[in-house]
Amino acid sequence: MSPSSTTLPTPNIDFDPMADDMRQVDEVIRQRLSSDVALIEQISHYIIGAGGKRIRPRLVLLFADALGYKGPHKYELAATVEFIHTATLLHDDVVDESSLRRGRDTANAVFGNAASVLVGDFLYSRAFQMMVSVNSMRVLDVLADATNVIAEGEVLQLMNMHEPDVAIEDYLRVIRYKTAKLFEASARLGAVIAQAPREIEEACADYGRSLGTAFQLVDDLLDYQGTTTALGKNVGDDLREGKPTLPLLIAMSRGSAAERDLIRHAIEQGEVERLQDIIGIVHRTGALEATRDAARTEAEAARLSLSSLPLSNSLNLLLELSARSVERSS
Repeated sequence: MSPSSTTLPTPNIDFDPMADDMRQVDEVIRQRLSSDVALIEQISHYIIGAGGKRIRPRLVLLFADALGYKGPHKYELAATVEFIHTATLLHDDVVDESSLRRGRDTANAVFGNAASVLVGDFLYSRAFQMMVSVNSMRVLDVLADATNVIAEGEVLQLMNMHEPDVAIEDYLRVIRYKTAKLFEASARLGAVIAQAPREIEEACADYGRSLGTAFQLVDDLLDYQGTTTALGKNVGDDLREGKPTLPLLIAMSRGSAAERDLIRHAIEQGEVERLQDIIGIVHRTGALEATRDAARTEAEAARLSLSSLPLSNSLNLLLELSARSVERSS
């Protein structure tokens, strides 16, 4: 029987059903951050200590559990994908010249660009040491491919910066590469260590890819709908960085000639002086709701990909995650 939204448990924001598992992941993270170089430990603990949703490690754990795996490798791999993600954040913030993430000054703002880049490199290399310890060529294949595709996504996004004529297909390609690929790999890893059949592994990967796309679409719309306090980053950062995200692309396609010119100029110049005017245009043209609808489509695709998994509490949590991914405000 295909999973349906009616099987979702009632969310309780005061209770994390994965708390025990996540504590074990955190313990692996603390152990693996160890370095004789003080600055590496300082910056690594600073960025990882900032918290975050930890969606990628959760995907490793949930899919491993849903497919019957109970061994310790799931914690090592959950920590590994968190290290890879953290490395991308360190590098992203340097490239984007960001000053705020998760409500705190970015590592590059505190420690400088050079230190942030080099510690990001340390986290990447430590992640590869960790994945080798699992002693699985398939795990190495999945994560080596993911890190390469993520790097391609970073370059693609750089090429699109300050370019208002980016096609929606090219924008979505950046999301698939830069963000969704690690979600996909995390979900796939759970199936790999559970030694699931290849068709099940592909279904898990489909879920991760769709969920990651939905998450990024919502992140992009929140840049024009959220608040700095709720988002933990500066509202309007995407526009300041010249990123032509879906809300802007839709607003330009639906707005008047004057509105289109205003948004084009802001993307080209990375100007936020008229951010409130642009937010008004994005709202008036329905671009935010259209973007959320696109995210809902991805979340539904994620839900449908779970139809071949056996019923379990982990399956219910995966269903809940896909449903909540598009209705969040931070």
